[in-house]
Amino acid sequence: MVDDRVFGRRYRVIERIGSGGMAEVYKAVDEVLGRTVAVKVLHPQYAQEPNFVARFRQEAQAAANLSHPSIVNIYDWGRDDDTYYIVMEYVRGTDLKTLVEQEGPLDPRTAAQYGAQVCAALSVAHGYGIIHRDIKPHNIVITPDGTVKVMDFGIARAGNTTMTQTGSVLGTAQYVSPEQAQGRTLTPATDLYSLGVTLYEAVTGRLPFDGDTPVAIALKHVNEEPVPPRRIRPSVPPALEAVILKAMRKNPADRYESAAEMREDLLRVARGEQPAAERSAPAIAETSVMPSVAAGEPPLPGGRPQIHPVPQRRTSPWVWVAVAALVVVLGVAGAWALGAFGGGTVAVPSVVGMTEEEASATVAAAGLTIGQVTTENSEEYELGTIMRQEPPAGTRVKKGTAIDIVVSAGVAMVEVPNVVGMTEADAIAAIEGAQLEVALPIGREYSKDVPEGQVISSEPTAGAQVPKGSKVAIVVSKGTQLVKVPDVTGKTKADAQTILEQAGFKVKVVEAYSDAVAKGMVVSQDPSPGVSLDAGGTVTITVSKGPEQVTVPDVTDMTEEDAIATLEALGLLVDAEYVVSPDVGIVLNQDPLPGTKVNKGSTVRLTVGRAP
Repeated sequence: MVDDRVFGRRYRVIERIGSGGMAEVYKAVDEVLGRTVAVKVLHPQYAQEPNFVARFRQEAQAAANLSHPSIVNIYDWGRDDDTYYIVMEYVRGTDLKTLVEQEGPLDPRTAAQYGAQVCAALSVAHGYGIIHRDIKPHNIVITPDGTVKVMDFGIARAGNTTMTQTGSVLGTAQYVSPEQAQGRTLTPATDLYSLGVTLYEAVTGRLPFDGDTPVAIALKHVNEEPVPPRRIRPSVPPALEAVILKAMRKNPADRYESAAEMREDLLRVARGEQPAAERSAPAIAETSVMPSVAAGEPPLPGGRPQIHPVPQRRTSPWVWVAVAALVVVLGVAGAWALGAFGGGTVAVPSVVGMTEEEASATVAAAGLTIGQVTTENSEEYELGTIMRQEPPAGTRVKKGTAIDIVVSAGVAMVEVPNVVGMTEADAIAAIEGAQLEVALPIGREYSKDVPEGQVISSEPTAGAQVPKGSKVAIVVSKGTQLVKVPDVTGKTKADAQTILEQAGFKVKVVEAYSDAVAKGMVVSQDPSPGVSLDAGGTVTITVSKGPEQVTVPDVTDMTEEDAIATLEALGLLVDAEYVVSPDVGIVLNQDPLPGTKVNKGSTVRLTVGRAP
């Protein structure tokens, strides 16, 4: 592709910044708004598949509605020549795959924090009924300030149309869920599985399953259990391992119920607390049976080692005596510890997500009370539900301890600014400055009242109170629409009016006599045919009244000279013949007779006396 290519007559390519199985990615400049964007251009083979293109268009439109700090915004999409493209937010950062390859496995708490941000993005998408279907480190970008950005919500669904391709669409089989590999109906749980695989790789530096072909890898996702992360990297906390393994359970019903639930567990791990997954996780057996490997298929690289039982030998009776004594000592010590440290304490229950009333009942049942109650705006938690608590869930405290809670005040409300009359760029800046977003694509209409490039209207209108982050639709003027005036000369008055009105013009009718054009037909028009005129402008047509008629005056007994002057003044022609008469130079007779109606320009024949 030539670097100077412009998509949609707006996005000028600067350089190629990436390539994948489905698309090329370019850094570009939006020449309307003057901002840097990323343009993802589909490979031609996908642009020629109607089903793929239809799903691509549907998903791009749906993804454009997603708004979250951890989701790469989609600004626009369209078709250019023989392919389709998506215009998205240009993110400065490093994808998670590259980060791990360059710097090695992540610190577990950092990985948990990143995973929690991905879950927040997925929670928003799942709320709109959108399943990403291609969560992987390559689609997770970490910005310099540590913000996570999830990419490709716009094409993930369209991209996973088949599980039989290798090297292109199925280039990410390492992260595919069992149900996706089997072609079953997908739920949001498929994204959680892929995120589990992503976190597995992020903290261990290796994938749970690998193989020679995408199909071989997909089969391992279906049939084999992953090696627990701690066996690869012992420094991985058991809490994080529990979260990862729960997300990677084969049965979607055994995974987290939602991205929000997984996020809560990851946040607990990041804070050093025990996640719910760890409390409910099944014990990992000391010995395990290796899954069978198909004939001719290599064993799983780095797979779980098979542990053989140690041969038994005779144990001295004195050893058993020592063990028994040790059990007694530990029992006494444990009882003392329970009395010294555990007596009168309870574990703080989790009240996050509950209403204040529900939380009061929950903590009361545990012998605790509600302490300080504060409120904060939240885009994630519904109005009236608890978004944080202190002490955190799982902490052991004395009975009667007060639990402080922060209750969601819902999404912050902001006022829609008045952008009518602003330029498009100024309007976008004003809307974004008010912590709102501009709905895409931007509407454009012709207007004779609003200059080109200025905003005609907005929805919601100025002054409306809306949740922070809401989308505001604006309509920008395309200026006055110019339309060529059609030729209606020679047509009937009715036909001419219909043609002009259908072209968007107003019609003014004047009438005039015409010797050349029949009555009722258009003699002329103004402006002339082919002239470009503002839509809604006025075209004047002149309709023939037919030839003008006059009444022949009585010119008998006039001198020839006076008679001719009188008739010509009325637009009549004169033809004279002369006869001998004593009334020399006097009009003796005329034809037509006085009072006759004739067309202007008709000839009146005079009989004039002359000398013998």
